[in-house]
Order: sequence, then C-alpha cells, then structure tokens
Amino acid sequence: MHIEAGVVQGAKMVLSYGTAAVSFGIAAKLAVDTIKNSGVLPTIIKTLVATILVFMFFEVLPHHPIGVSEVHLILGSTLFLILGAAPAAFGLAAGLLLQGLFFAQFDLPQYGVNVTTLLMPLFAMSYVASKIIPKDTPYKDIKYTTALKLSLMYQGGIVTWVAFWALYGQGFGAENLSSVFSFGIAYMSVVILEPVIDIAVLAGAKTLNSLKSTPYVEARLYNSAK
Repeated sequence: MHIEAGVVQGAKMVLSYGTAAVSFGIAAKLAVDTIKNSGVLPTIIKTLVATILVFMFFEVLPHHPIGVSEVHLILGSTLFLILGAAPAAFGLAAGLLLQGLFFAQFDLPQYGVNVTTLLMPLFAMSYVASKIIPKDTPYKDIKYTTALKLSLMYQGGIVTWVAFWALYGQGFGAENLSSVFSFGIAYMSVVILEPVIDIAVLAGAKTLNSLKSTPYVEARLYNSAK
C-alpha cells in the first residue's frame, strides 16, 4: 500500500508526521481499552495475527498500481470485526512498515502519509459500527447490508485520504485530477468483494463456538455490547 513517491514532498511532509502522530495516539487509546477488557497477552497475539494478515494482503494478494497509488484488497473491515479496532490498527501500521522495510524501501519516506491513510478510515469505520450495529447484535450476526456499509466507510475513507494527499501535494492540475479519479474508481471496486469476504468469515466464525469464550478474538464477535 503506497501513494506514489514524490506526490507529497518537502515541507509538505510535515503534515503527514502530525496526522500519523494523531493516528497512533488514537490507536494507543484503543489499545489501552482493549488491554483492560481482554488482557495484555491476547491483545499482543491479536496484533501479531493482524500484522501477519496485513503483510500477506499487501504482498500475496493481487495489487496493481493505478493513478496516484496502488489498489489492494486490505480487508480492514474483516480485521476489525474479527480482531477488534486496536489490533487491526497496529496490525495495519506494522504490516505497512514491514512491507516498506523488506520489499518497498522507497515507501518509507511516505510512511506517515500511508499509515494515516490506512488508520483514519479504520477509526471512522469503528465509530460508524458502534452506531449502526445494535448493541444486542454480535458481529457474527450482522447482515450483508451492514458489512457493505462498513466496507464503504473504510474503502471510501482510503480513497478520500489518497485524494487529499494527492491534491495537497500536487494541486488541481488536469493530469493529477485524472490520476486521482482513476485510482478512486478502481479502488472502490474492492467494495464489491470485501462485504462478501466479511460475511463468509463471519459465517465461519459461527461454526467455531469454541472461540466464544476466548480473549483471542474481538469480544463483540460472539457477544453483545456491555
């Protein structure tokens, strides 16, 4: 996952440091809440699982450069529903960093840009989930339409942030606008697949009742909100 090198550069990169810091601050707050609810070790394990999955999403699943960035099947809503917001957030951040360190060193200068692009939509989706999923409904029982709304929120957020960085960095020239538009159209095609994957994964979770009492999955996966 990366916005093309040079899209944001020079003094403009300072903004990405600030947005990344805010993103990690929100993630840290969520992690504290998760640790209080499920403990340190389960939180670490869920984060490691999320990191491995994210790294695989980036490097194993198909990904294509289009316009100002790349189109990936990141499955942010799936990570959120199964593992929770904090493990998903740190898994996304760590997976992105590992990709940069081992396979795309040219991405590292844009890490603040890219981590913001991945995490901020996750936090927005988490907030929306708290509003549209009834408190007495475990995540395993959500409907396709709800999964679609979550996917639209996450993938739409990514497209919005990529567009922001591109316009902030390169302005409103015709070529840049065309690149942003091409990326946005291609990336939103992910919305067609992600809810189907979410429902399939949640259907699988329904058959694994042994996970109901374990702290190694998101508590809301099998339980209503407290």
